[in-house]
Amino acid sequence: MRGLTRIAGLIVISVIAAVLVLLGGVIVNGTVSAFSAAKGDDNGNDKPGACESNLVDRPGLGCRKELDQLFEQGKQVFRFDTFGDEDFWGGRLNLHKAIEGEAFGGVGPGVSPKTALTAAGLKVDVNALPAKLRNQLKRGEVDLDSPATTLALLKLNSVVGVKGFFNGDGSLSSVGITCAICHSTVADSFAPGIGNRLDGWPNQDLDTGLIVSLAPNLAPMAQQVLGASDPAAIATLKQVLLSWGPGFYDAEVNIDAIGFKPDGSSAATRIPAAYGHLGENFHTWTGGFGDVTYWNAYVANLQMHGNGNFNDERFNDPDKYPAAVRGGFYKLRHDPDEVTSKLAPLHFYQLSLKAPTPPPGSFDPAAAKRGEAIFNGQGQCSDCHMPPLYTDAGYNSHKPSEICIDSFQADRGPTGAVGGTMVTPQLPGLWARSKRGFYHDGRFPTLLAVLNHYDSCFGLGLSAGQKSDLVEFLKSR
Repeated sequence: MRGLTRIAGLIVISVIAAVLVLLGGVIVNGTVSAFSAAKGDDNGNDKPGACESNLVDRPGLGCRKELDQLFEQGKQVFRFDTFGDEDFWGGRLNLHKAIEGEAFGGVGPGVSPKTALTAAGLKVDVNALPAKLRNQLKRGEVDLDSPATTLALLKLNSVVGVKGFFNGDGSLSSVGITCAICHSTVADSFAPGIGNRLDGWPNQDLDTGLIVSLAPNLAPMAQQVLGASDPAAIATLKQVLLSWGPGFYDAEVNIDAIGFKPDGSSAATRIPAAYGHLGENFHTWTGGFGDVTYWNAYVANLQMHGNGNFNDERFNDPDKYPAAVRGGFYKLRHDPDEVTSKLAPLHFYQLSLKAPTPPPGSFDPAAAKRGEAIFNGQGQCSDCHMPPLYTDAGYNSHKPSEICIDSFQADRGPTGAVGGTMVTPQLPGLWARSKRGFYHDGRFPTLLAVLNHYDSCFGLGLSAGQKSDLVEFLKSR
């Protein structure tokens, strides 16, 4: 009898195991895989996510190839994909004509490499240049004052974040931009503005407003932003664009039509870094918009003017967002959609970009160690900049009143029930994005000025020595 019972029990166990297999479950150390419900292919192979393995205690098993492919796909999107925005920048604004100049079928003097590198702050990827051209540059045999050289660099796809489109006869037919124009720079390893790519680093020299202002036909942009396209409106738009300056960009002006702060200064904010955001919630300056993927969709569609689909009913507000309503930005539709399918690999690549470590000798290690204790203690910095992320764990946004600043920028975002907020920026790699000051609008020129602000705001009572040590700690991030 015991034998029959045992056999029956084994049969039951076998049946249960068979059912689990049929359901796609995998028992590992007594635990059913969290991916057991993943849909298999026609051959019965489970491929949850990008991976071939569904063993929960061995993440990534069999995934290396797929993850490498996703990374490379995202890198290509980040560096070279225009999302079809050449239809706007070249097709509507005719920006390419200002680049090539009248000598090559465009208008005006054209844009020389010298102008592109200095006044506009564009960068050139040295690895995209043939060895012969690099040698000629070293010997000073390349005319950097000629737009013809700029066109040659565009044909080589070497201008970071700018992609030229050419006719069969070699003339420039259009121009588009990629994520890298704002969120990559170069190491100046070859010459100023020419070197190895540094993806994720903000281009703190880029004068986006100046570049856009060169477009021969600003009427479409003026109409969408300001609701008019007459000469006065175009002049106002140019005034707004030229107020930005190097390292700044206004990602809200074409939704709220606000070009200047109440005091008359530019409403533009510093171009942020695209590195170091793994584990964060919000990563923009202004709270309320959304996470990394949301912002990528926002920028690709509404800022780069790519041909994609985008939804945000919060922008369907003619009082707060009149420009967004004029552009139909709350519900954009394009067929084909050249953005949405690329958001996943772009997200993966961007979150893979680690913050750069400070160069040796750029800070005092002993002072930084003392500063860390102040950061986590009397300075109260870690109340919001929580190690190891160095931003809030969870909802990383605060009302302006909490940090003793005005609410102008915070109120430009979708405020919701909590009101306008500002995002707590992560600190790693701070040294690589500090050229244009600190805070969203660069209002504090130095780290010491930031600390003085918080010392006053919170009544911290920090000594000059403590502030000095804190500065060294922040430089060490």
